[in-house]
Amino acid sequence: MRYRVNPELGAEVAALGGATFTKCFNCGNCSAVCSLSKDEIAFPRKTIRYLQLGLEERLMESVEPWLCYYCGECSKTCPREAEPGELMMATRRWLTTRYDVTGISKRLYRSEAWEIGALAVVALIVLGFFLVPGMFGVTFGFQAITGAALEHVRLDLFARKEWIHIGDIVLAVLLFIFLGMNTLRMASRVRRGEAGLKVPLSLWMGKAYEILVHGVTQKRWRDCGEERWEWLKHFLLVTGYATMLLLVVVFLPWFQRDGAQFHWTALFGYYGTVMLLGLTLLALQARLRKTAQIHKHSHFTDWMFLILLFLTAATGIVLHIFRLLDLPWPTYVLYVVHLMFAVPMLVVEVPFGKWQHLAFRPMAQYLAAVHAAARDRQARAAPAAAA
Repeated sequence: MRYRVNPELGAEVAALGGATFTKCFNCGNCSAVCSLSKDEIAFPRKTIRYLQLGLEERLMESVEPWLCYYCGECSKTCPREAEPGELMMATRRWLTTRYDVTGISKRLYRSEAWEIGALAVVALIVLGFFLVPGMFGVTFGFQAITGAALEHVRLDLFARKEWIHIGDIVLAVLLFIFLGMNTLRMASRVRRGEAGLKVPLSLWMGKAYEILVHGVTQKRWRDCGEERWEWLKHFLLVTGYATMLLLVVVFLPWFQRDGAQFHWTALFGYYGTVMLLGLTLLALQARLRKTAQIHKHSHFTDWMFLILLFLTAATGIVLHIFRLLDLPWPTYVLYVVHLMFAVPMLVVEVPFGKWQHLAFRPMAQYLAAVHAAARDRQARAAPAAAA
């Protein structure tokens, strides 16, 4: 297969935080010190070489960028200070913009104003949902704050669960569609890079568990560098986010209480809130201090990712406290403010921003496992065929 050279590839990746690729003289030190770089799956050296040569298609067909968890060991030991770990991160940002069929990811990563504007537009739509009177012929939102809703908290009048639940389901379906399309596009490109490798259906089916295992645990991160604590923090953050997502999308009819009474489902909400608040604060602090290698370089989208998570969790717990204290107006206002942070994060950041790596990485591990097994099977069959 012939590949065209894109002379602008380096500049495109440089604009996303990978400007140091020209410093690399391809010594291979980064791949040598990386505990995850093995045999056919060698990085960051190969990835950086593609950048330098402008091999855009080869880069899009590579699984290696998604197998890097950025422990920072390669950057610490690089003799040219080429920041190979950050180059891998910038490459993942670039790949995210290329795998997105809508083109929205490219705008988010290239323009701070566009990202803030997109988040603001979605937030205003959420606000309008509670301000516009008589929408769909149903009384809810601020227009419903009369009579009993002024004396005690009545979320059943202000935010009808049946409507909110339908909105949650529609949102989840849309997220699944967009994220699924981008992930399949990523998988098809990687597969095209292995077009000459025959993979039987039995291998595709037999290795499917890799997607679930790596999606839930990100266990390969435990073998990345010396900081095992980074894997644990990420794992706990994901469990907190997943817990809150399940509560508001699947179990909302039980989780959202109408009055000021306590319900046992709040215990799961407390867990999710503690994980999100605590770990986002730690991450924000680390990025401000810049002491660890992995936190020395922060793209604008990295900050938005953490800030939105923190604000969503913070407004959620304050809302819960106001409801338990039976404070009607503060509860209603915080309910809307909470959604004005949570919904834009889900609509904008998850299917088009940094959150996509939660789907790309498990898919990459799955593809790498399938291809490795196919090569092994092919190698074992070669002597038998020759005989």
